Amino acid sequence: MSSRIVINSIPFATHLKQGAKQILARDQARAQKFLQGLHPHGPNRSSAVSTEGTHHRHHHHKKHHQNDAAGAPDGSTGTVPTDPTSAPPAGGKVAPDSIDVTDAGVTYTMSVGVGQPPTQYTLLIDTGSSNTWVGAGTRYRQTSTSKATGNTVNVSYGSGSFSGNEFTDQVTLGDNLVIPNQSIGVATTANGFSDVDGILGIGPVDLTQGTVSNTETVPTVTDNLFKQGTIPTESIGISYEPTTSEGTLNGELTFGQVDTSKTTSDVTFVPITSSSPANNYWGIDQTLSYGQDTQLLQSSGIVDTGTTLLLLATDAFQAYQKATGATMDQTTGLLTVTEEQFNNMQSMFFNIGDTTLEFTPNAQIWPRSQNAALGGEAGKIYLITADLGSNIGQGLDFINGFAFLQRFYSVYDTTNAQVGFATTPFTDAETN
Repeated sequence: MSSRIVINSIPFATHLKQGAKQILARDQARAQKFLQGLHPHGPNRSSAVSTEGTHHRHHHHKKHHQNDAAGAPDGSTGTVPTDPTSAPPAGGKVAPDSIDVTDAGVTYTMSVGVGQPPTQYTLLIDTGSSNTWVGAGTRYRQTSTSKATGNTVNVSYGSGSFSGNEFTDQVTLGDNLVIPNQSIGVATTANGFSDVDGILGIGPVDLTQGTVSNTETVPTVTDNLFKQGTIPTESIGISYEPTTSEGTLNGELTFGQVDTSKTTSDVTFVPITSSSPANNYWGIDQTLSYGQDTQLLQSSGIVDTGTTLLLLATDAFQAYQKATGATMDQTTGLLTVTEEQFNNMQSMFFNIGDTTLEFTPNAQIWPRSQNAALGGEAGKIYLITADLGSNIGQGLDFINGFAFLQRFYSVYDTTNAQVGFATTPFTDAETN
């Protein structure tokens, strides 16, 4: 492989099509699915797997390929050494293979090509699931690269589900990101998805367990990009930016490295938490405070692009509400503050590993220009922190969702079983 590293980046966008109550209900249903200790997609893995074993099995490829290679569509095997002290290589300041993603105000989507010639599908980008599938909107079009495996696929997401058939096909994420023989689901039925064609699953590979018949697990798109030598490290860097308008191309996925043109600090990495069920996903340990004096929680949870809000365990959420003086808005189901209360709000501080990320008052509110889309009142101030639905101590006490990730660069590193964060030019933005 050439020593020159090409930034494999993909711009993307989002579309706000749901009111706040629907967003909150979807996020909370998804959280309950996570809390059950089940995959978003299938039955819980064997209880014989220890917590430590789970930690490595979900994120270290040495075990993935030794034990699970029989499930790979191409039948390939092999081992990949891991180095827990390493990090994805940093990219340069130019991203020649950049792929835009669209900001929808709820989640992010990107255009993915399937087949040859490729049909373009608009897929949700989801770090909380690992199956890639199409057919919820635009129907699957078979080409010369399409191969039916004869297997069925069934996935439940808490707030939605799909079932259908497994194919292998060529998947094109960008000019330099082409994957032959990628396992994809082709939906015959799909519920809970509108204005999108399916999901690009970029969570840990073991989340595919039990979702495809006659198969233990199936490689994700990131697995296959790494295995075929397209990317030097099995990682994904995600850059989001706050927005005040819908459908803006203001996000970027970078496969295999860190795009330092999007960051204003080094990336600080922390290992995947050992706490269950958070360790099934991109789970981390963090201490969260409001201002300098009010600690909200010190526990484990997950980072999830598929969740819109910042969800906190009920007792932490109540402490946050008390500290801000916010009241519950019955129309939207979100907390709201007056202009005076907003002017007196303090930053939240996310202590993750050796770094502290400051989440300013402006970052804690929904963009006021999008209040109408929320079903809210013009000019009213709504907060993006909501109730997870269970008290602290469940092994998954927070979800740092889309609203949090718009202020920081995040890295999901399978090779080294870690999650990383860096500040960006938008960490302190006054856009809301």
